Amino acid sequence: MIVVTGGAGFIGSCLVKELNNRGITDILIVDRLGTSIKWKNLVEKRFADVVHKSEFRKRLLAGVYGAEIEAIIHLGACSATTESDADYLLDNNYEYSKDVAIYAEARNIRFIYASSAATYGAGEEGYSDTVFDTLHPLNMYGYSKHIFDQWVLRNGLDARFVGIKFFNVFGPNEYHKGDMASLVFKAYHQITQTGKLRLFKSYKPEYADGEQQRDFVYVNDTTGIMADMLKYGEVTGIFNMGTGKARSWNDLAHAVFTAMGRTATIEYIEMPETLRGQYQYFTQATMAKLQQTRIFKPFTELEDSVRDYVQNYLVNDIKHY
Repeated sequence: MIVVTGGAGFIGSCLVKELNNRGITDILIVDRLGTSIKWKNLVEKRFADVVHKSEFRKRLLAGVYGAEIEAIIHLGACSATTESDADYLLDNNYEYSKDVAIYAEARNIRFIYASSAATYGAGEEGYSDTVFDTLHPLNMYGYSKHIFDQWVLRNGLDARFVGIKFFNVFGPNEYHKGDMASLVFKAYHQITQTGKLRLFKSYKPEYADGEQQRDFVYVNDTTGIMADMLKYGEVTGIFNMGTGKARSWNDLAHAVFTAMGRTATIEYIEMPETLRGQYQYFTQATMAKLQQTRIFKPFTELEDSVRDYVQNYLVNDIKHY
């Protein structure tokens, strides 16, 4: 059995779809559905069972699953960069991950987990997935991911586990994420409703308004690589998951307008004071480490991936993949 924590979430549900496409259906979905509509991400997916994340943790610690589990893909976490409850993030993102990792390590279970590009902070130390100790995350979410990476490294588990530092992932199945949804999703609906798109102004002279840059990556590119990480056990370590090519918010905005067949109309607005101190002006994954493995695949160009997402999902109101 393959366990996918966060399996009803954005990346998790797209990964389940990829596994299904490869004929893998003996999957245990672990998540907290609550009152959100992310349960829709499970529609038409094939899996063995679904269990609440707290119940899964209890069962795991009690040794209920025995030898059933072949691999754990641990994507479940609070991913809100604005979450201020540090104790909650410490337990949910760090302690929970340790519990699952210790279980996997003791039983020689393949363990793949989600880290984040938020661990890099403002990028003072660059974006290399070979640098860890000198990183300075800008928010507690990034820090919770960073200290788990450090725990993995401190215990030598990077020689057996796989960690994935996701950069700015976008694509189908993110409709439930609210403020944490990608700009592509938000832009499509904002443009549909108002005919224009609002972007944050820049507060650094070296960046013009809208020229802040991110490494945007299409979710459908990530899931194939992740499924291959599951397949090829010799691939271990902590890897960046980005395109290696930073693009500006203006580039992304123009790609959305073009995919919608509209002329770009962009308004630059003030950034909330609460975000200015933790805002990343530039992210770009260093991809040499993943490129040296057998599982690396070229990533889709931004304009092509935005076009696919907009025209094959958003325009047709297809919310789940």
